[in-house]
Amino acid sequence: MITLMEHGAYLLNGTEIIEDIPENAGALAAKLGKAPDQKAARQETMAWNILKNHNQSGNMEQLKLKFDKLASHDITYVGIIQTARASGLEKFPIPYALTNCHNSLCAVGGTINEDDHMFGLTCAQKYGGIYVPPHQAVIHQFAREMMAVCGGMILGSDSHTRYGALGTMAIGEGGGELAKQLLGRTYDINMPEVIGIYMKGEPVKGVGPQDVALAIIGAVFSNGYVNNKVMEFVGPGITKLSADFRIGVDVMTTETTCLSSIWRTDEAVREFYEIHGREGDFKELDPGPVTYYDGMVIVDLSKIRPMIAMPFHPSNVYTIEEVNANLDEILADVAERAKVSFNGIDYSLRDKVIGGRLYCDQGVIAGCAGGGYENITVAADILRGRDIGNGKFTLNVYPASMPVYMELVKNGTAADLMAAGAVLKTAFCGPCFGAGDTPANNAFSIRHTTRNFPNREGSKVQDGQIASVALMDARSVAATAAAKGFLTPATEMADIEYTYPRYFFDKSIYDKRVYNSFGEPHPEVEIQFGPNIKDWPEMTALTEDIILKVVSEIHDPVTTTDELIPSGETSSFRSNPIGLAEFALSRKDPAYVGRAKQVKALEAERREGKCPADGASDLAGEFGAVVEKIKAQFPGLDVAGTAIGSTIYAVKPGDGSAREQAASCQKVLGGWANIARDYATKRYRSNLINWGMLPFIYPEEALPFANDDYIYIPGVRRAIEEKMTDIQAYVVRDTLIPVTLKMGGLTDDERRIILAGCLINFYRD
Repeated sequence: MITLMEHGAYLLNGTEIIEDIPENAGALAAKLGKAPDQKAARQETMAWNILKNHNQSGNMEQLKLKFDKLASHDITYVGIIQTARASGLEKFPIPYALTNCHNSLCAVGGTINEDDHMFGLTCAQKYGGIYVPPHQAVIHQFAREMMAVCGGMILGSDSHTRYGALGTMAIGEGGGELAKQLLGRTYDINMPEVIGIYMKGEPVKGVGPQDVALAIIGAVFSNGYVNNKVMEFVGPGITKLSADFRIGVDVMTTETTCLSSIWRTDEAVREFYEIHGREGDFKELDPGPVTYYDGMVIVDLSKIRPMIAMPFHPSNVYTIEEVNANLDEILADVAERAKVSFNGIDYSLRDKVIGGRLYCDQGVIAGCAGGGYENITVAADILRGRDIGNGKFTLNVYPASMPVYMELVKNGTAADLMAAGAVLKTAFCGPCFGAGDTPANNAFSIRHTTRNFPNREGSKVQDGQIASVALMDARSVAATAAAKGFLTPATEMADIEYTYPRYFFDKSIYDKRVYNSFGEPHPEVEIQFGPNIKDWPEMTALTEDIILKVVSEIHDPVTTTDELIPSGETSSFRSNPIGLAEFALSRKDPAYVGRAKQVKALEAERREGKCPADGASDLAGEFGAVVEKIKAQFPGLDVAGTAIGSTIYAVKPGDGSAREQAASCQKVLGGWANIARDYATKRYRSNLINWGMLPFIYPEEALPFANDDYIYIPGVRRAIEEKMTDIQAYVVRDTLIPVTLKMGGLTDDERRIILAGCLINFYRD
């Protein structure tokens, strides 16, 4: 159902693929009437042309992008605006939507969440922004309905910022990148490779967008086929998909670790814009007659069957039929994955097997992936005249926006779902990140949402609480609900007739409730601060030399941002850098915060002009011995002028959320670097850089350092200034053990940010 080409490929007239291999050269030249021009053909992708139109550098190899619009939600916009304010923000230069869909319940933390909302509203008034009140829309649905434009670009501070199905190239990044746009700066990247996603055939009855998305994720995640690249969806199969279906596939491209996505647009997309009263924002997008792609993924829609991503990653995919036929083998694999994710703790789903079938405790259809109109109406078609029973199984449905909810009420879909026992709730992202519908301990939840990472859906392993989530399409979630919780693919519901009721968008709710003063800021408005909203602490510039202590060592194949800074209840502290930092790595390495604070105390003594080796901090004696060992080889070491910081090692950190706090919390606790074999996403590496942290790479599997080791890096400032990619460091043992840390490519601005100590310092300077 999914085929990956080993080489690049030419796409002719949008329908014919010719792999770029020597044996095809003659046939390709014969078709074209000349030898192919790969450079010219690269410029025929939709992605290349959109990027060209937004590039400020004049050099398509080194892009400096300015976006058309920005979008953030209520656990990111406070930090972004605080960063921009500290750097001289006067007004929002482009439309900036502040949505409230993550902490919208205001259920924990006292007044914290609503204080953040009032901060957002008054900032929208002061700087000329768009404020979407709680429960009106999840961030991405509002952007689809009101902001997407064919050929445009949107930058969002949420990793699932993906509107490619509507012709908009969108990128999810950490808050620092949005702050740059607010300050008139650019988003700087090298021209990304573009991978063609060629769709053919037509989905069979009962297969939905999540099934297609999971099949693609399973094929490309582990091999990095599209990592930090643009996925460009082409091929005749696209015309067989509704706009809602395409949107459901597109939003999940984030889980492939691609940079962005773009789709060819047609009458279905034109109709989407017409329905939303924005026909003028539509234009037809297509690749050129001869287009070159750096890789090609062929998706045969007709061969895809209902899929399930078993715990603990969206790439851990099977067909539902496979799971039902091989329960022992697959559940054993889940148990082994749990040992890795939960540090050796035994966790099993075997008690969910009843009468040879897998029982699910909970179903959820929600958010930017599952909460679309079509997903909910087909779920209602399956459940109409049936019920979910009065056992443990529950079903919760969250329409992605109030206009979607209103139409479901008007056409009777909401009543059908309620009659079956489902509960309809307002637009809310909580089920996706562990702040809503948290399962019971040892429960198994099936969800049409975006992620099923460990330590995400309410799990608190140190307190003995573990739950697990599998991802499925709304169709199969509904089929399982109709089976009273026993795992069932929607393709088994042969008697269902899907009605596909027409959607009528009612914008009046937004007209009445959404505040929009873009272009008309009101500088006289005073920003409303709550007691939890704190400014960023002062951060120092990078010193000539640096001494790092390794305070956490993580050897999981991939470390998610949820493990670096947990989601869920910690969201209430996203506006409080110091308060939030107390939760850093808490579910992966509970000792991390204490270790990091000890190193920070050493650094505080340096800043006070004391010699840390002789200071009063807990590590003073240990550090004194380290200094003596360094001085034996480097007698000129200036301890008082050398920064002392912590670092963590992780094999591949940063998969998942765009949240900048995964990096900023380490910085607040005195972190100066990460060391990794590789970084899972560009956005996490960018977050490190924007907080002045050195994103070191050590590509070897065997490490010359371990937890509690000190690493001395002489001349690190000069190395950054001189654009060195190999940086000499020394592990301090009885003698100094030389080790080469790699830096990877940095833009000139990224170097300046690291040298300044963080993005705020860079702009302030």
